[in-house]
Amino acid sequence: MTSCAPSNSNTQPWRVDVLAGPEKSALSDVLKQAHEENRHPPLTHMPEVLPEAMRRRQEAFGAAYYGVLGVPKHDVQQRARVTARNFDFFGAPVGLIFSIDSALTKFSWLDYGIFIQTVMVAAQAVGLDTCPQVSFARFQKVIAEHLALPANYEVVCGMSMGLSDCNSPVSRLETGREPVENFARFLRFDS
Repeated sequence: MTSCAPSNSNTQPWRVDVLAGPEKSALSDVLKQAHEENRHPPLTHMPEVLPEAMRRRQEAFGAAYYGVLGVPKHDVQQRARVTARNFDFFGAPVGLIFSIDSALTKFSWLDYGIFIQTVMVAAQAVGLDTCPQVSFARFQKVIAEHLALPANYEVVCGMSMGLSDCNSPVSRLETGREPVENFARFLRFDS
């Protein structure tokens, strides 16, 4: 199913490293060490000034997420420990690292998003849970070196894959969604 994901002009711009066992553990170890040593550039996956509606949703998510984990808003050390769990792929048996040729444009990134969603839907179809994780992109240099990525490739994100812990407060966290009428316009439809 995932290899059938659509892409513009059938370019299929994705590369995926799928890790399990010792290989996943080794990557996790180097990432956790880099995280502890603060060896990463600042986050750049969001603009400095996020549009107001998006900023509100992001803040609401952060408050809910850290709230169910019992992490106070200004406890930087505890937040860092929570963030470090990303690099263990949240304990999942399989970790994926998605990368793309850096010469490609936003349209290929759109194709990549469709591909990642297809991976998630395919996993769900066979009873597996997934969690896409942009936090891996901060560690481009560490990951590229560890996985011997081609020099022109950049990390899009990571993903945890396995069975979620249904008893975990985070697994039960429900995030709000905007009503369809807030983001879609229906033109020329009869009432």
